[in-house]
Amino acid sequence: RLVDEIGESCNLTALSGHEVVYLDRVETAAPLRFYLQAGSRVPVHCSASGKVLLAQMTPTQRRRLLAHAPLEAYTAKTVTDLDALELEIKHVKRQGFALDNEEFLPGLMCVAVLVPASSRLSNLCVAVQAPIMRLTPDKALAMLPALQRAASAMAEIEAQAAPPGQRA
Repeated sequence: RLVDEIGESCNLTALSGHEVVYLDRVETAAPLRFYLQAGSRVPVHCSASGKVLLAQMTPTQRRRLLAHAPLEAYTAKTVTDLDALELEIKHVKRQGFALDNEEFLPGLMCVAVLVPASSRLSNLCVAVQAPIMRLTPDKALAMLPALQRAASAMAEIEAQAAPPGQRA
């Protein structure tokens, strides 16, 4: 439904080590798109989902995880300095979403929000990605309400799927 509403490819992602793994992906019908299928992995430090998931951690937890992650520069916009990344993660935590503005792939914009979990840290994000010619930062921000509704719906599904003793 989210892809139908916003017209762009959407992902359900999770943290796996120092990478973000695509658990599921629904593609847009638009002919120009980035092809990342379920099972694809992207670096935590330069992906919108990765930054949202990092924002839940304490600074000490983040430093420990990132100390073992290769903070490779994938584009000229990739943040590779731990202190600069920490400042960005603090900003992500305050605003409740993250952008990847050509940090992982040139020409790719992504916005992600956390799937809320009531009794623990979440390890799920909902994200939208598209070429920058269709998805500008302003348009990404305008999609936040739809992303947040989808994330809440995913949280409900996850809560219903949990064993009775683990439901919030």
